[in-house]
Amino acid sequence: MERKDFETWLDNISVTFLSLTDLQKNETLDHLISLSGAVQLRHLSNNLETLLKRDFLKLLPLELSFYLLKWLDPQALLTCCLVSKQWNKVISACTEVWQTACKNLGWQIDDSVQDALHWKKVYLKAILRMKQLEDHEAFETSSLIGHSARVYALYYKDGLLCTGSDDLSAKLWDVSTGQCIYGIQTHTCAAVKFDEQKLVTGSFDNTVACWEWSSGARTQHFRGHTGAVFSVDYNDELDILVSGSADFTVKVWALSAGTCLNTLTGHTEWVTKVVLQKCKVKSLLHSPGDYILLSADKYEIKFREINCKCLKTLSVSEDRSICLQPRLHFDGKYIVCSSALGLYQWDFASYDILRVIKIPEIANLALLGFGDVFALLFDNRYLYIMDLRTESLISRWPLPEYRKSKRGSSFLAGEPGMNLPTITLTAFCASSSRPWCMSHLPFSAGK
Repeated sequence: MERKDFETWLDNISVTFLSLTDLQKNETLDHLISLSGAVQLRHLSNNLETLLKRDFLKLLPLELSFYLLKWLDPQALLTCCLVSKQWNKVISACTEVWQTACKNLGWQIDDSVQDALHWKKVYLKAILRMKQLEDHEAFETSSLIGHSARVYALYYKDGLLCTGSDDLSAKLWDVSTGQCIYGIQTHTCAAVKFDEQKLVTGSFDNTVACWEWSSGARTQHFRGHTGAVFSVDYNDELDILVSGSADFTVKVWALSAGTCLNTLTGHTEWVTKVVLQKCKVKSLLHSPGDYILLSADKYEIKFREINCKCLKTLSVSEDRSICLQPRLHFDGKYIVCSSALGLYQWDFASYDILRVIKIPEIANLALLGFGDVFALLFDNRYLYIMDLRTESLISRWPLPEYRKSKRGSSFLAGEPGMNLPTITLTAFCASSSRPWCMSHLPFSAGK
């Protein structure tokens, strides 16, 4: 058929085809397909893919593609990344999508980092960490060998762990290597805190002492308590040291001079915790930047100004029927403490109870650490990870065997920032002459 005749015939056929019903059009196409050979079918297949399978991520402007991707959840996005190299490239370049995914997992977003691939990798690492937690594969344990008697006191800071023992010594350890950096002769330690130059210890001999790491010399000796000193804290800027004792008092000392500035009464039980902390919220009683002195006993938590004026006393029950655990969390914004009823969280601005997290399946869990997303808890047998968003226990790890002490074992959470999946979360136990540490298995790739 000549070209001109073919065009005329095609126009007539087209007009007739358009006048048919949908069913008649389908039958016409089926008949034409049945008459087609391999060349025609291949041509039809190639053109149908272009007409029907429109790659919108490739055709749309990048801004519109990013807008559409924001409506998908991260798991769907990861599936879409498998469609093609082009899709993977576009999806991996959407910074806002992966930052939002990381925020939902509890990651503290640094807006200065705008590398989308970085945030995608962070999300993938976080998912891996969650799976490791759920599969009970996220921890490893190790012992620190060096003390010859029971260890009662622990303090962790920036990868270093200080231990105080009944062998009348204190040691400073590099947690990553397990090596002892310093070892000095002290008294029997019930509490320790350190910095680069010095070590402060509270003792069962009713005194507090300050020691120099480099020489091992005792630079100050604070006498005045009539009971064991269970907790110490200090601030070089304020030149203040505070101590809590079994004599039911809190003492405020001049750190450099070694003199007692004030003795605070009001507790009716052993004072097991004292904390000097900058306030981070504003209320009628304090402003951001003010230093707050916290002290806690078996039933109450007291908050004072540095001038020793009592601001507030918190308790779980007015009739003292419910005891508080001696380990608590105070970061300047929230106060968290555990009891037989569960975890209590107070707002420091209003002193109101924000929530009570009850764990009916396990009683008397003690608090180790409290973050934005996770809490670290323990009992006599296991270390537990709680997801604070769902208030459920997502993982547990068996504690190494240890001998129980009349004074009780001492546990410490190494990293309080448990909302960051790539930071090592370390728990320490001191109940024998060999402190042990339990930490997350590190990722093979960097942050």
